[in-house]
Amino acid sequence: MMLFNDRVRLLRKEKGLKQVEAAQFLEISYRNYQRLEADGEKPQYDTLLKLANAYDVSVDWLMGRTEDRILHR
Repeated sequence: MMLFNDRVRLLRKEKGLKQVEAAQFLEISYRNYQRLEADGEKPQYDTLLKLANAYDVSVDWLMGRTEDRILHR
């Protein structure tokens, strides 16, 4: 099972973004973004929602609660 930081890294790479570009894309600081990938620091709620919305995945998938990454609307 993938950890949160692995999932964030995977999504960034699928978009073809560098870390600094992903931080800009998500409108968070570069250092905060680095922490998300490096040590799996859990994001604040608003950042978690930005990640899910920006990459069109479910929060449950990001947090490792399901292997279904599709956001069901």
